[in-house]
Amino acid sequence: MSIEESKHPARWWHPLADNRIQCDLCPRDCKLHEGQRGACFVRKMENGRMILTTYGRSSGFCVDPIEKKPLNHFYPGSSVFSFGTAGCNLACRFCQNWDISKSRDMDRLMDIASPEQIAQRARDMGCLSVAYTYNDPVIFAEYAMDTATACRALGLKSVAVSAGYMHKEPTAQFYAHMDAANVDLKSMSDAFYVKYCSGHLQPVLDTLVYLVRQTPVWVEITTLLIPGLNDSDEEIRRMADWILRELGPDVPLHFSAFHPDWKMTDIPPTPASNLSHARRLALEAGLNYVYTGNVHDPLGDTTFCPNCERAVIVRDLYEIPEYRLGDDGRCPNCGTAIAGRFRHYEGAFGAQRIPVSMTN
Repeated sequence: MSIEESKHPARWWHPLADNRIQCDLCPRDCKLHEGQRGACFVRKMENGRMILTTYGRSSGFCVDPIEKKPLNHFYPGSSVFSFGTAGCNLACRFCQNWDISKSRDMDRLMDIASPEQIAQRARDMGCLSVAYTYNDPVIFAEYAMDTATACRALGLKSVAVSAGYMHKEPTAQFYAHMDAANVDLKSMSDAFYVKYCSGHLQPVLDTLVYLVRQTPVWVEITTLLIPGLNDSDEEIRRMADWILRELGPDVPLHFSAFHPDWKMTDIPPTPASNLSHARRLALEAGLNYVYTGNVHDPLGDTTFCPNCERAVIVRDLYEIPEYRLGDDGRCPNCGTAIAGRFRHYEGAFGAQRIPVSMTN
């Protein structure tokens, strides 16, 4: 089955004097000739303008637990309707979703759905939110923003799972449509970003500071710990110190386990002990909520009150066997407000993952 590419008008570009156009969406600043695509592969110059070739087309839809994004403080236990497209504006050698993010095959985009159809299906399936994920929604921002608008009309939230690699103006416009974000902070080293991601660190830090300081978007951070590359004690402390200083102690940080993939198959998987050690260092640095991911670690999954240190949300992978927060999101023991977005708890969605077809 072959699916013709979309020709949806794209935002954030300008013409150049030499008959090329420049994409202004992300710091790659791709300059394109007629018929040429950007590094993300989905933004293209056609007839003197820029188009988004994946608008309305997805690599798949699925209902997930919100904790899978991962978001542990955004309506815990709720279900989220997840989808992505194809392509990416970074080139991470360790990409864990490379078959989607590095795909140049339009045949991977097997599901077609309008923003309104996505919002309706998400509501029909009892989801609280829709997540733009699997590949980075930065590169299909127009599709994600229109879907978020349709979601808000039906009372649904929107979640961006992104590496945060955007210019300032599109960042503000994109996140005006979002309610929550998990931003992938890959390292505190610009040299790491250059060597392993074909990008730079500072734009990601700028995105995080903007989101936390200037928007109502709920933000959590994920760092994939790669043995020997970005998991030293010095780098973990530097990351935790920066988060504490620039974002505050209440932004949750997730340390996730790497597994060999894409162009980095010569490095072993991250031991669970490395994640636990990084978690301890970040907690000692003063962060209130630090988690481990991609491993079975109930301690690292659990939310603790930063004041009395009692467990308030006990997790086991994506299950929530104990939820002790009050309806107002406060610790039942000492009354401390737990940072996040909470509502009356109606029971967890659980660990199931439900693939969804938009053609049924």
